[in-house]
Order: sequence, then C-alpha cells, then structure tokens
Amino acid sequence: MVKTAPAKVHIIGSVGSGKTTLAKELSTKLEIPYYELDNVVWMRKENGDSRRTEEEREKLLHRIVQTDKWIIEGVHHDEWVKNSFQQADIIIFLDTNYYIRTYRIMKRFIKQKVGIEKAHYQPSFKIFFKMFQWNKHFEEVGKPDFLKKYQEYQGKVFVVKSKKVAYQKFFRKGY
Repeated sequence: MVKTAPAKVHIIGSVGSGKTTLAKELSTKLEIPYYELDNVVWMRKENGDSRRTEEEREKLLHRIVQTDKWIIEGVHHDEWVKNSFQQADIIIFLDTNYYIRTYRIMKRFIKQKVGIEKAHYQPSFKIFFKMFQWNKHFEEVGKPDFLKKYQEYQGKVFVVKSKKVAYQKFFRKGY
C-alpha cells in the first residue's frame, strides 16, 4: 500500500527547536502553506506589532484549519489551539536538546542583529533574554504539560529529536 504525505501537519516545540525551519522546508517540498502561530497571535505592522484579540486569533486559526492543507507551527498548546491538534493528520513534537536550543537562540540573535536573518519582531536584548526564560519554561512546564494534556492524540503525536528524524520518519521519497 502506498502512503500519501500528510496534508495537515502541526509542529510544536520550544523556541529554537527548529519548528519554523521544518515548516518552511515541508511547505516547499509538499507544496502546502505553512502558518506560524506567532503570526496568528500578533498582527505584524511596520510601526510595531499588536496583539490580536482572543476572538480575532480564534477566527483566524479556524479559517486556516478549515482549509484542505496546512502546516501549523508554534509553541502554543493552549485551549485556543486545540482544534488544530484535533484536525491534524500528524503532530510532530520537536524535542530538540535543551542546550542545542540555547545555542540556536544565541546564534539567531546575532544573525538578526547583524541583518543576516530576518525577524518578525525587533530583536532586542529584552526579547533575547526572554527567549532563554521561554526555553527553560518549556523544558520544565510546557513539554510535560503538552504530553499530558494531549494524550488523547497519542496515535498521531510523534516526538522526534530533530527535523532530520522527522524527514526520515514521515517525508522520505515515495511518501
């Protein structure tokens, strides 16, 4: 029996885990649009970001989830995101090593400050230090909370240590 690539993919993981990179690459390879949950939460404007209301955020995510194909990535696993987990064909939990994520946070900040990498936000030292806090919080609270809260999706939640493993497991040639 020939398997087909999943059409609805939800990628979750901490800051620096590789969610966006994996989502972009899969989007290109599978010709499926990808969406960053941060851009569902925030309206991006040239003069600064503003947070969407809960109603706006939920409506936008609902519109995305109702389409035939999507890749959604983000750290969020609160109640407002639950529908995307329910609708996903697979949920990839990127459980990248804590120290690798820490290194990536530093590397990303430097690249953004020198203009090599584009950011959806203004890369400031305040955000930089918050990323370390978010990374630690995800490791200690977010990860166990997600794995406990979403046990009902156990058959479609796949915990992988890297995007390379995700490719090998789900997106190799002939899938």
